[in-house]
Amino acid sequence: MNKPMNRCAHTHPASAGWLAGALLVGAMGLPLQANAQTTVELPPVTVGAGMRTSFTSTDTDGAADDVNDFNLNSVRLYLSGQATETISFSFNTDYNASTNAVTVIDAVGQFAFSPQFNIWAGRFLPPSDRANLYGPYYANAWNFAADGVQDGFPFVSAGRNDGVAYWGNFSRLNVSLGVFDVPSTKAGGAEPSDTVFAGRLHLSLWDIESGYYLNGTYYGDKDILSFGVATHSISGDTAVTFDGLMEKKLGNAGVVTLEGEYATYEGAAGGYGSPVPFSESDGYFVLGAYLFPKPAGMGQFQVLAKLGTTTYDTAGGDMELETSELNLNYIIKAFNARLSLFYLDQSFEDTDSTQLGLGLQLQM
Repeated sequence: MNKPMNRCAHTHPASAGWLAGALLVGAMGLPLQANAQTTVELPPVTVGAGMRTSFTSTDTDGAADDVNDFNLNSVRLYLSGQATETISFSFNTDYNASTNAVTVIDAVGQFAFSPQFNIWAGRFLPPSDRANLYGPYYANAWNFAADGVQDGFPFVSAGRNDGVAYWGNFSRLNVSLGVFDVPSTKAGGAEPSDTVFAGRLHLSLWDIESGYYLNGTYYGDKDILSFGVATHSISGDTAVTFDGLMEKKLGNAGVVTLEGEYATYEGAAGGYGSPVPFSESDGYFVLGAYLFPKPAGMGQFQVLAKLGTTTYDTAGGDMELETSELNLNYIIKAFNARLSLFYLDQSFEDTDSTQLGLGLQLQM
C-alpha cells in the first residue's frame, strides 16, 4: 500500500527554521506575518508534558536480596488544538517503563455541540470507573491500580481503546455511552471482531463535577459527594463497577477525602493485567486521606491510607490478592508538582512483598 508523502520530510533547512518559528507562534495563538502583504492566522495549540519517577526498595518472600531501583515510571507529551469553535483535537503519548516503549495513548477528535451533546472519536478512555477516568496522574495515591480492582476491560494502552462515544452533562447527572474495539492482542475470551459496549452514569450531590474526565481529589477546591456506576459488555460477558468520592474542606482549611470502589468482572470483560487467568473476579478498595491546612515551606503535607482486596475465580479455586498502601504526600502545586513517600504491601496466596519508595510527579 502506498503511504502518503510527508510534506515536511525534505524541508530545506532555512524553511525548517521558519516552520519551527511558525509552530511556536501558532502555539501562542499569535498571527504569523508571512510577508509584508500577507498575515497567516494559525489556530491556537496547547503543549504540555508530565513525568513520574521514583526510587523503590522491594522485599519479596523467598528472594535472596531486596531489589533497589530508580524508575522512570512514565513520561507523557500532551498536545491539543482547536480546529473550530465546535471541533477540537487531543494527542497524547506515554513512555512506559515496563515496556520501554513510547505509545500513542490518546488521539481523539472532539465535537462539542453543547454541554449536553458531545461526540468523541478515536483513541481515548472509554466510559468506565472513576479510577480509570483519573489515571495515575490525577490519582490521590501514588500506586495506581496496584490492588487488582481496576483489572479492567480489553485496552490498547493505559486503559485506552479505539472507538466512538457520546457524553453529556445534565446539571448534576453526567451520562456517557460508547462502542469500542476489542484489540486482537488482548481479546481474552472474546473474538477480535467483537466490540465493547461501555456506559457510565455519574451523580454529583454537592459541587458539580463537569466534563468527561474525573479527579481522585481536588485538594479542597471543591466539596464533593459523587457516585458513579459503569458497565462494559463483551460477547455476553459483563463488567460492572460502583464508585464514590466524598471530599470536604473543613473549618480549619484541612481537607478530608474518602473514596471507594467495588468492581466485578466476568470472562472476556475483565482480567487484563491480573496476576492469573480467571473466569470471574470481584474486589473493592477504600481510601482515606487528610490534607493538613498549615503550609510547610512551599507545599502542604497529606497523609493517606488505602486498602484493597480482589478475589479471582480460577481453574484451581479462588485466589486472593490483598493490598495495603500508606502515603506521606507533599503537595506543592496540586497534580503539577508533588512528592510521595509510600509504603506498599501486597499478599497474593503464599507470596508477600513489601515496597518502600519515594515518588516525584511533575506536569506543565
